[in-house]
Amino acid sequence: MKANHQINGEFWPNEHHFGNQFFGRYTLHKAPKPLQLSESVSKNYWFPTFYANSTCAIAIFHCDWAAAQAMMPCASMQAIKMFGGRSLVVFAIYEYNDAYNIPPYYEIGMSIPVMTDNGRQLPILNMLLGDKLDKFGYHVFHMPVTSQENVIRGEKIWGMPKTLENIDIQRTDEQLSVTASVGDETPYFAMTLPVQGESKHFDVKSNVYSVKDDLRLKSGTAFIGDFILHKNTKNLVKPDHESTALITLGEGEVADQLRGLQIESQPLQTRFCDDFNACFDLPMAEQAVID
Repeated sequence: MKANHQINGEFWPNEHHFGNQFFGRYTLHKAPKPLQLSESVSKNYWFPTFYANSTCAIAIFHCDWAAAQAMMPCASMQAIKMFGGRSLVVFAIYEYNDAYNIPPYYEIGMSIPVMTDNGRQLPILNMLLGDKLDKFGYHVFHMPVTSQENVIRGEKIWGMPKTLENIDIQRTDEQLSVTASVGDETPYFAMTLPVQGESKHFDVKSNVYSVKDDLRLKSGTAFIGDFILHKNTKNLVKPDHESTALITLGEGEVADQLRGLQIESQPLQTRFCDDFNACFDLPMAEQAVID
């Protein structure tokens, strides 16, 4: 999907897609004031933002812990610790076919799982019990998106590092391939992952941590769906830098940043769901940032 610079003053009429039980768990509410998207356009959105009938692909890789920690925006966030001086980096690819009152768009979330406020670090268990741990969550360090409207939403509401880019997603019977590029440039990021295999039902809640205006923010997120799941548990103890890499990096600042993480060749886990429902709520300001 090519980058969409257009900002429409009207709400996208798709409320009829959000009638299932998952969305019934939540009560829609407005932000304290409308969001100014341009000099002439403002909108008073409903929250949580709902996502329905969408595709989600996730890949979780080991990376270097010190490099991941160096990307934290404040001292109260600690990159998750895994065995062998490693941490994790998560790539989440979304085809949002129905976002509540918002035209369809694509997005890639690149994040580091974190513990906050000196939460106890328990390798593996932090990820397994993440939705049950108040201090666990994800810090997004880069988020390409194909919609200028959602770049502005992400920056102004959540302090997310969103950038307007082209995201191309191709799917065959065996795999999904994604690339991200800026303008007419060669893609700086490419990844493939499997879409066939046994499925597992996920019904997950978690937190996303960000920093905006010198405040650490915490935003609740949740998703549900049946995911094709692949695990490489042998990677838990022994680093894998030998296998054919699923990620290809090109040129540019973000590609260099990803190289610096020393991402391993094969993922610890991949997930794929072509009927994905999710929501993402307004942030809560937790504390002032002190470094």
